[in-house]
Amino acid sequence: MPEHTFRLNGEQVTVDVADDVRVLWVLRDLLGVTGPKYGCGINVCKACTSHINGKAFNPCSVPVGDLSAEDEVTTIEGLPATVDSELHPMQEAWLEQDVAQCGYCQPGQIMAAVALVRRASEEGRQITEADLDSLRNICRCGTYFRIREAIKSGAATM
Repeated sequence: MPEHTFRLNGEQVTVDVADDVRVLWVLRDLLGVTGPKYGCGINVCKACTSHINGKAFNPCSVPVGDLSAEDEVTTIEGLPATVDSELHPMQEAWLEQDVAQCGYCQPGQIMAAVALVRRASEEGRQITEADLDSLRNICRCGTYFRIREAIKSGAATM
């Protein structure tokens, strides 16, 4: 089997696995990182949303062979370290807005929200309702109103 090396939540990791194994299974099954959830496996539900080099991506649809040693994968477990804190401001906003019901989709929701806010900030603007409408992460419990409020609150403190 080929070896694949990349950075995960700030640490260099190497796994011995076939090139076509999806990053989600590498994270969950080989590295024990269970924040990114398996929902659909076809890049639709976005429960697995994580970051690659600071941008949102869905590891269920990316083969590990596409990663390089310079790539930085960040999951919900590593998000607080990106701001050198116990919790990321978006995670704090989630708690303040009491977003989670079952909680299954929340790691992916938070990671997508952080990437959205970062992108808007890089473009020199605030998030808009259209930005919030563009998020496609599915919440089976239907807490979309609270998710939107938490994103706005989190964006204000990021």
